Amino acid sequence: MLTPDVQDILINRLGTSFETIAEFCQRWKITEFALFGSVLRDDFRPDSDIDVLVTFAPDDGWSLFDLMNLQRELESMVGRRVDLLEKRELKNPFRRAEILRTHRVIHAS
Repeated sequence: MLTPDVQDILINRLGTSFETIAEFCQRWKITEFALFGSVLRDDFRPDSDIDVLVTFAPDDGWSLFDLMNLQRELESMVGRRVDLLEKRELKNPFRRAEILRTHRVIHAS
């Protein structure tokens, strides 16, 4: 069950629903879909991008071209530019710690 603040973020800031995100995650073999950055804060603006952190299933096998298509599909879904990061690619320990401290998991399977 989603908390009211997460529902508000999905509907009012992303313009989508949990069900749409869940279907997207299933189609793209995303085992965890999280948001971080300004979308979760009061400084979110009409021109803000959406920062998304994902974890893929071990057997995802996506190419760089596939990941570009995934990002474009997500941008089309939310009507904004999306900054997509893979959790396993967060190498900088300071950036990783800050993102993991502040992120909100929206979908996990």
